[in-house]
Formats: sequence, C-alpha cells, structure tokens
Amino acid sequence: MKRSDSRLHNQLRSVKLTPNVLDYAEGSVLVEFGRTRVLCSASYEAKPPQWLNGTGSGWVTAEYGMLPRSTHTRIKREKSQTGGRTQEISRLVGRSLRACVDLKLLGEKQITIDCDVINADGGTRTAAVTGGFVALSLALKKLHDLSEIKNIPLKHYVAAVSVGLHEQNGVLAPILDLNYDEDSDIGTDMNFVMTDKNEFIEIQGTAEEGTFTRQQLLDMMELAEVGCQELFREQEKLISGFFPLKR
Repeated sequence: MKRSDSRLHNQLRSVKLTPNVLDYAEGSVLVEFGRTRVLCSASYEAKPPQWLNGTGSGWVTAEYGMLPRSTHTRIKREKSQTGGRTQEISRLVGRSLRACVDLKLLGEKQITIDCDVINADGGTRTAAVTGGFVALSLALKKLHDLSEIKNIPLKHYVAAVSVGLHEQNGVLAPILDLNYDEDSDIGTDMNFVMTDKNEFIEIQGTAEEGTFTRQQLLDMMELAEVGCQELFREQEKLISGFFPLKR
C-alpha cells in the first residue's frame, strides 16, 4: 500500500518525546508525531475544584489549544476554551488521563495538563493524550519527591493513536497514525485511547462517506493496539525508573 510519506500500513510516524522542556511546570514534554508537535505541561494545585472539597478525592483536567500558525493558514487565537472542537479535545484528554490516576490516592489536589499544538500535521489529539500522560507522570514523580503526595497514584499507561480505512485498487484497508493529507482524503477514521493492558478508554470514529463493517472495525482496533504498544514503549523510556510497564 502506497502512503504519502512511504510508511507501511502498520507503521507509526517517527515518535519523539522530549521531557522537561519547561523550567517551571511540575512536568513537561514536547511530543512529536512526525511533523505534528504538541507541548504538554502539567501544573499542580494543592487544592481540588470546589465541588470536590471534603471528598478526599483529587482531580486531573486538561486544556487543549492550537497556536495561530500551527496550521497551513493562521487560525484565530482562542480567548477561551469554549470552542466546540477545542472543548471536545480538552475533555477527551482530561477523561483519558483521569482514567490512569487513582484520584483518592492523589488526595484533594488538582493537576491541569495543558496541551498546546505548535505544529499540526494530523493526530494532534492523539499526540496530546500520549504526551500528556508523560507530563502527568513526571509531575506526579516530582510531587512525590517533594513529599506533596505519599504515593505515585498511577494505575496504568495511556496512549492514543488514529487509524483510518484507506482505499486502494477498490479495497478498503486500515492504515495507522494518519497525517494531515491522509486524514483529509480518507472516508473513515477513528481515534483510539488505550491502556497498556490493551483496554480501551475511548473510541471516536466516523464514516463520512459510505460505511464500515464489523470486521473492518475489528481490524482497525487490532492496528490501534499495535500502534499504542509501540507508544507505550516510547513513554516507558522516560518513566521506567518509577513506573515501568508490567509485562
């Protein structure tokens, strides 16, 4: 199968995770999926949202945004997080990262993950989830080292990847980790958020033209597992010292 960047159908773009790129954030990572680059930072507050006061539980939330020239043409700088797509992705990242934290063990504290897209070439939300997990993990390690928390309340790894159905010679077949050109030209695409136990946290998908079958969905799920397992190994390079993968 021919792809615009000569990758195999089951091949991720080049993935790079650069930790501690910000001086002041409790945890930070620059995540790169090919030409897509997202800066993820984790910020700590020693109190939870007001509605969690007295519950003994903490909170993890996220905000996602795109810089004005992260795309081919300038997009307006967003003054708030109320835009439909921005709010949707912010909530996706927040849900995904809360799923990997024992919020009772965190205690009445809050961590906010900011995901700022520097350059967009497809897969910005999956990069934000993947990098956001590492930024969160590094922040939890720092808070533990500073005795702000007694334990590192991580339960499992979290990563995300896109899969689409690409037509060639009249046949639809799944391809992994769509870049912008592929995402723009494809009829069916899905985003999978997974744990290192091959469990799904969230699946987002649609067929804009035509439909897809149950078998095609299963094929896309299997390909997502392949991609996420590779992403887990990349994440582990940065956090294995305090939270290794369970094999």
